Amino acid sequence: MLTIRMYSSASKVAGQGVGSAYAELISLLEKHYPAKVNLIVNRFGGADISHYHTIDPQFYLSTFLPSSGRKIGYVHFLPETMKGSLQLPPLISKLFNKYLISFYKRMDALVVVNPSFIPKLEAYGIPGSKITYIPNFVSKKEFYSLPLEQKPALKQKYGLDPQKFTIIGVGQVQERKGVFDFIELAKAMPEFQFVWVGGFSFGKMTDGYSKLKKIVDDPPQNLSFPGIVPRQKMNEYYNLADLFLLPSYNELFPMSVLEAFSCGLPVVLRDLDLYHSILTGYYQPAKDREQMQVILKDLQENPPALEKLRAKANEAAQYYNEDHLAEVWKEYYQEQSRLGKNE
Repeated sequence: MLTIRMYSSASKVAGQGVGSAYAELISLLEKHYPAKVNLIVNRFGGADISHYHTIDPQFYLSTFLPSSGRKIGYVHFLPETMKGSLQLPPLISKLFNKYLISFYKRMDALVVVNPSFIPKLEAYGIPGSKITYIPNFVSKKEFYSLPLEQKPALKQKYGLDPQKFTIIGVGQVQERKGVFDFIELAKAMPEFQFVWVGGFSFGKMTDGYSKLKKIVDDPPQNLSFPGIVPRQKMNEYYNLADLFLLPSYNELFPMSVLEAFSCGLPVVLRDLDLYHSILTGYYQPAKDREQMQVILKDLQENPPALEKLRAKANEAAQYYNEDHLAEVWKEYYQEQSRLGKNE
């Protein structure tokens, strides 16, 4: 039996994708390999593999323990992806970035959720041979389509007009996520309903906090901010919507997009280069807010086009399915364990 120690503090901060990805992997291993993997969470000690999901200082120190086994780091962000997320003084930001890369360099191997980050890690002096791409995934048990005829009732349940075309965005309320564009779209399209699910996970440290907080507290009439919603209720929020929109300026592989796909929700995203290698063909790209407005209106007026985009979402959900990724992770852990024993 393979002993794997998982280290993460992501669950301490609600409403962030890192925590969702961590929870999905734990659930996958417990479901598929209960007799093959001895899974230990946040307890230091000997292991075949130590898998680090967050970069806490105590986790960094544990990498020096001789019995920690093969050290794997999960790359959920890089210095450049932190821009627009947190407001840090320049000196603190510089020290944090240096620490982040030092943490990654302490690892024997790294896993990225987007292949576009491999050359960026190499630019920091990390050999590409240490880096493996394994995409995110979500469980169909938690995120799944409900009958379309239930949408009006779900909208009404959460205080929305059951007859209005509803657009949902999901993620932390921060500038990097394109929340200001989401707000401006709501102002420009009063005939639609807009819902942004998520909150200020890092409080006043959030980039753009003051301006965003004013709008969240007093939004336009057709825009609602329900805040951080418990994970078990998110499936209903996705299913009440007619379309998912994420106008982010910077991402790796957002869990919210996979959750929307899994719920059969048509997806519109800002056309970022980093999506091209992982999501092309499954979503409708938009280059800016003006184009988003045109696309949203066109899709609302053209049900066949909306259904075609829904079909693409279902294709994506099949591709990024849990069963396939369970096999990928099993083979990866087994290979890393062999490498560790040969060192």
